[in-house]
Amino acid sequence: MTLIQTFHGNATNGTELTAVYAEQPAANVAFALVFPGNDLPRLVHWGRPLAAPATVIDMFDAQMPQRVSGALDYTSWPSVLPTQSESWIGATRFDVRRDGVELFCKFAVSNITAETVAAGKTYVMGEKDGYPNWSVADEPKQTPTVTVTAEDEEQHVKLIWTCELDETGLIRQNAEVVNTGEGQLEVGKIELAFTVPADANEILTTTGHHLRERSPQRQDFTLGRFAKASMAGRPDFDATLLLSVGEKGFGFTHGNVYSAHVAWSGNSVLSAERLPYTSGVIGGGEVLFGGEISLANSESYTTPWLIGSYGEGLNEVAARFHSYIRRVHRDWLAEHNIAPKPRPVILNTWEAVYFNHDYDTLTALADKAVESGVERFVVDDGWFGSRRDDTSGLGDWQISQDVWPDGDKSLKALADYVHGKGLEFGLWFEPEMVNPDSDLFRAHPDWVLKPTEGRLPMQGRTQQVVDLTNPDAYDYIYGAMDKLVGELGIDYIKWDHNKLVTEAVSPRTGRPAVHQQTLAVYRIFTDLKAAHPGLEIESCSSGGGRVDLGILEVADRIWGSDCVDPVERADIQRYTSLLVPPEMIGEHVGASPAHSTHRATTQELRMAMAFFGHMGIEWNLLKEPQEDIDKLAEWVAEFKKHREWFAVDTVVHSDAADPAVRLDGVVMPNQAAAIYRFTQLTTSQTYPAAPVRLPGLDPDKVYEVSPLDVSLDLAKQDIANGQSPLGWWKAGGVRMTGRALATYGIRPPALHPAQAVLFKAVLAPVESAE
Repeated sequence: MTLIQTFHGNATNGTELTAVYAEQPAANVAFALVFPGNDLPRLVHWGRPLAAPATVIDMFDAQMPQRVSGALDYTSWPSVLPTQSESWIGATRFDVRRDGVELFCKFAVSNITAETVAAGKTYVMGEKDGYPNWSVADEPKQTPTVTVTAEDEEQHVKLIWTCELDETGLIRQNAEVVNTGEGQLEVGKIELAFTVPADANEILTTTGHHLRERSPQRQDFTLGRFAKASMAGRPDFDATLLLSVGEKGFGFTHGNVYSAHVAWSGNSVLSAERLPYTSGVIGGGEVLFGGEISLANSESYTTPWLIGSYGEGLNEVAARFHSYIRRVHRDWLAEHNIAPKPRPVILNTWEAVYFNHDYDTLTALADKAVESGVERFVVDDGWFGSRRDDTSGLGDWQISQDVWPDGDKSLKALADYVHGKGLEFGLWFEPEMVNPDSDLFRAHPDWVLKPTEGRLPMQGRTQQVVDLTNPDAYDYIYGAMDKLVGELGIDYIKWDHNKLVTEAVSPRTGRPAVHQQTLAVYRIFTDLKAAHPGLEIESCSSGGGRVDLGILEVADRIWGSDCVDPVERADIQRYTSLLVPPEMIGEHVGASPAHSTHRATTQELRMAMAFFGHMGIEWNLLKEPQEDIDKLAEWVAEFKKHREWFAVDTVVHSDAADPAVRLDGVVMPNQAAAIYRFTQLTTSQTYPAAPVRLPGLDPDKVYEVSPLDVSLDLAKQDIANGQSPLGWWKAGGVRMTGRALATYGIRPPALHPAQAVLFKAVLAPVESAE
């Protein structure tokens, strides 16, 4: 069928109209634009496909506001790039200056191209040996695409706006700004917009700090502007992965929701804004410092993608992002002829030994890792230069002879030992940072971002930021990493980023450099992975300080948080999954009490909370009794049975009236089975806890609901407080329809606080009639 159509007509006032309607039927999403005369387009529909696309031409008259008293002759109806020339009097969204003088542009559209672009791979999922198996389809990916050329000829600024409706149902828009005149055109901000319906009147974002990332916050979408800016050279802990607006009270399973995300790892802003004259707009873009982007004649700047996701509930919104990211990574594997593999279970040494490295300890830890079912062993900070603590040596990417002397107990010997055990070997780097107490800094003080010749930015963690926009600094960092990957046979890099990027001026150019620094980081990721096929790189940033689609397209996973306390992780992981698919979220089983909070928790909770993600261990197994090692191995083995499905499953979260409980799950694409986790974070007002609803299942099918084997014996685990048996908590479980499970739900076990259990729903065999 036709995925994009163009219609022509006239408004009641005689204005010539061009309408574009695009849809992705499989994703159950469509949008419509109307161009009045030669103005930039208005978004008149974003939601489910329309039965009569031709009617979108009338949406201009249906939605255009009347002129009212005390305002301009044209009542503001924001385009995709609102400016004062269209009577937008809210915050400036198009900030450009020529030779220091701000320009007020009015863009006249000269060309509209609306077409289905056939490019890129489409994949078909089958099954092989009971697990997902992907093949490339014969037909290329079909993407409805609108490209608009517009120009302010008097002020010599051209705009090329592109909007795509991805097969996942995501809308992507970006803009290229071209200087067509003389003099320098400086770009400060280009904040693109999606208009949203009037009843999208509540905002959901996330806030946070180190060890408590992505904490949800809600507020009314009132008149005025709500903005979340990230100005630390990374999204940072307080960033909101999505800015979502919707009907009052929207949740994971209900309510129309419209979400925006800026696919960029540098400085950016997400905003929601309403004027007294308009419906709301949401959007965002990169924020640039003065002089950071200065265009000569014919030079251009292209914004990052602003991405929008629509859904009935946040689960549908998130599923679109997950599908998109998963396809990007399938594309990388296919283009580089790399066979896909399940996510290897990781043991990371940080909370096990910190800086106390030695060959004998780490080989013994590797042995325990093998016993636990681990497949990847990662050596964290402390292996290089003078790095015996976090005050020195950072940037000296040469193996420390003090800790790892050449010979039979070298770092190479450890890597060989780990490989000999059948494990992959990983190593920690922090390529963007340097300690002032380091050979690198002493030799090249000009390789550091700093505001003036004589003053460094305020330090963080005794660190400064390496100027990767300097080709010499870039070559040194890339060369050191490339050499070590080859010499040690590194399979995996844990890439950290611990300092806020502030006062980021390159001594080489004298200009702010966050934009170019971000591009340099992307380039190291992709160049290293291309040079070493199969190498994987994790994006860690003091935990979850750099999580966005820009980094997710080049990294293989993110570290969700430096806090592995499972009580804290319950919501950190839940709200991280609004953007990030579970197989890309590092979720580790740590010690008890947790190092970051000193909270004691059961091993069952710690393992259950790591079960759906990229499972790992952040724990000194050398200090644990064999009983706990054996229990860990049992859960790891259970995880391995399901992880390949987790990487294609739909993530679901249930809305519960009880703030003390969480219900999270993953559902197979064909809805044949699902695994859910019920968590009792604190005690509830209801005792025992009320039934929980299970989203995501086929409402008209019958399912057998029963405990997962690792959670079956509640008495043995000593995590429950029910004084009589729970009727369905048995190997055979109970049979219920998907509709009943989603409507009234099922009673969870009565658990002590800070406990969790896993259970499954599997299509019941069809019983034949007698």
